[in-house]
Amino acid sequence: VQLVESGGGLVQPGGSLSLSCAAFGFTFSSYAMSWVRQAPGKGVEWVADIAAITTRYAESVKGRFIISRDETQGMLYLQMNDLKPEDTAMYYCARPAKFSFAQPASNAWDDYTVWGQGTQVTVSS
Repeated sequence: VQLVESGGGLVQPGGSLSLSCAAFGFTFSSYAMSWVRQAPGKGVEWVADIAAITTRYAESVKGRFIISRDETQGMLYLQMNDLKPEDTAMYYCARPAKFSFAQPASNAWDDYTVWGQGTQVTVSS
């Protein structure tokens, strides 16, 4: 079971980046998936979830980020627009251990059973 992120980089405030995550070794379509991030010196912060075509977002990114998935390719995506310096972090795709839209999203690594190596996003002028 493996997740591999790509697409990070350096971008100016107001710019856009698109992150990708390739899933291997499990039936991707059977699982809800998440993006989480961790800034230097801070804890993990949940960013977005997707289960089938239903999505939800952290308030800090709502209206700017779009999570999507391609079931046929086993791919998870995060389109990030109007980026801000506070979006600077290592971004991870992750598979939640348990998932329900009726429950709050998790900011704890222990609540995710699989995550990738991360991709760095830096927003700076």
